[in-house]
Amino acid sequence: MKADFVSTRRLLAGAALLAAVLTGCNSGADKTTTTAEGTAAAGAPALTAGTWRGVLAAQGQEIPFLFDVAEEGGKPTVTLRNGEERLKLDEITTAGDSTTIRLGVFDAALVVRTDGADKLKGTWVKYDAKEPYRVPFTATKGEQKLFLVSTAKPYSFDGTWSVTFKGDDGETYPAVGVFKQSGQDVSGTFLTTTGDYRYLAGQVDGNTMKLSTFDGSHGFLFTATRNSDTNTLINGHFYSGKSGHETWTGRLDANAKLADANSLAGIKAGQQRLDFKFPNVFKGGSISPTDPKYKGKVVVVQILGSWCPNCMDETNFLAPWYEQNKQRGVEIIGLGYERSSDYEVAAAKLRKMRERLNVGYDLAVAGVANKDSVAASLPQLTAFKAFPTTIFLDKKGMVRKVHTGFSGPGTGQYYEQEKAEFEKTVNQLLAEK
Repeated sequence: MKADFVSTRRLLAGAALLAAVLTGCNSGADKTTTTAEGTAAAGAPALTAGTWRGVLAAQGQEIPFLFDVAEEGGKPTVTLRNGEERLKLDEITTAGDSTTIRLGVFDAALVVRTDGADKLKGTWVKYDAKEPYRVPFTATKGEQKLFLVSTAKPYSFDGTWSVTFKGDDGETYPAVGVFKQSGQDVSGTFLTTTGDYRYLAGQVDGNTMKLSTFDGSHGFLFTATRNSDTNTLINGHFYSGKSGHETWTGRLDANAKLADANSLAGIKAGQQRLDFKFPNVFKGGSISPTDPKYKGKVVVVQILGSWCPNCMDETNFLAPWYEQNKQRGVEIIGLGYERSSDYEVAAAKLRKMRERLNVGYDLAVAGVANKDSVAASLPQLTAFKAFPTTIFLDKKGMVRKVHTGFSGPGTGQYYEQEKAEFEKTVNQLLAEK
């Protein structure tokens, strides 16, 4: 994703709920685990098993998502449902009348309490945001649709679309929309030059399409109307969390494509190698591409952040790939750019990501999560456009390719192409003498 958009554009309950949020942040609080049957501390939310429809209230809009509650080993689990994706959450604790559901690898949570039979209310909280980040949240058990629809015959939004997004500041950027529709149900995503908007799902009501997603780090809502006279989409809006907003239009185009992801950044004239030395996520060590461990090997450098869903998609591919291929003479170095400049805080977040995603390759704390920090710490690059960015070094340590962004599993065939290109590049470099 665009680095600036993730950290700003992309990226209220009452006093009693705020107190519950703060309690949820206190690691020293007395906590009791809630069961899926609702047996917990007095007054704690009843996370009863079944499917729930959650709603984030932001910018005068409703950003809906579905989640399942189940029980494993006497403890509850919550599984976010985004199209085909399932994100299992198992860090669930209670304090007083509130329950805190930690949102996977992200430093965020849903803090909720009971609001009547089969209803919850609370707040989506990002603990690592630069400013207080809280979005009101409600949930109702039993609802299976993201959006209410009428009986009007749905227009078709199926296919590939050439899309242009426009920010409130007037800045525009291209995208490719890929949607699959079955009746009134629709799923898909948008690809941009800096990453994709991951798994989206929703419904078509007459000539209007609504798509949403919630992965713990981002809550997105996309709406648009199909023009009945032409193959165009108009009046498109994109709402991201508390304040991010863009408009968009689209044109049906089976041949729509983006600029080559290998052409957006490179190595400066006169430069051939990366020159860095960053502290390991395990205190006391450091990582540099000149370390003996990497000598004579193909090295893939992954620029990432534990706060970045696209980075997690890439890491979910790279982690098992590395375990299957490391014996071939290839290494991966993950350079983490986190939202905190404090080493201990940043390293802890990357270690948590490492544990939850079974990352076996080396990780370093490289800087803070913005483009300027990456540019300053890796001055050999001509530009830095997005998290993640992947850099390929040959056996001599020379930069051979800089790949911007990552098309994740939500993009379907584009994800398969992404993986195939990665394999091809590594295989070519391994074959060299």
